[in-house]
Amino acid sequence: MAAAELMERTYLPSEAEGLAEVHNFLEAHERARGTAVAPRCLLVGEAEGDQVELPASMYPILLQVVEAMRAGRAVTVAPHSTTLTTQQAADLLGVSRPTVVRLIDTGQLAAERPGTRRKVLLSDVLDYRESRRQSQYDMLAATAVDIDDEGDAAEVAAQLRAVRKAVAARRRR
Repeated sequence: MAAAELMERTYLPSEAEGLAEVHNFLEAHERARGTAVAPRCLLVGEAEGDQVELPASMYPILLQVVEAMRAGRAVTVAPHSTTLTTQQAADLLGVSRPTVVRLIDTGQLAAERPGTRRKVLLSDVLDYRESRRQSQYDMLAATAVDIDDEGDAAEVAAQLRAVRKAVAARRRR
């Protein structure tokens, strides 16, 4: 592929694409992967014998694309290098570049320094993003308080104070 073809591109769903059939096919074959006879899918060209087998790693990618397009969503394909600059990592995480540098300096995000610039592995950034998301979900679950119409307002306020104290203590660690 030429370098111009490796640019970010967004694809819009179309009603006439037969996505339901493709989705059902991929989903059925994904479920059958654990069976004794592994299913195979081929990309077929125009000429007889012009075909190539899809690698197993392509199934979840294709399934995710088809599910999104079936739901009427656009899909963006954005090729990334496996090593990122701190600015690229910041863009991916949705934070500022100084925040990424601070994460590297505190050891929360691994990085290499081949010269004067820091380089971050894409897999490390994605792992950090997932762990940060999980900790946010855990924090939301920990701060949840059941409130009902018949509950005592003073009791609910006491529960909220206890949760806030627990969150503050966790942040200080």
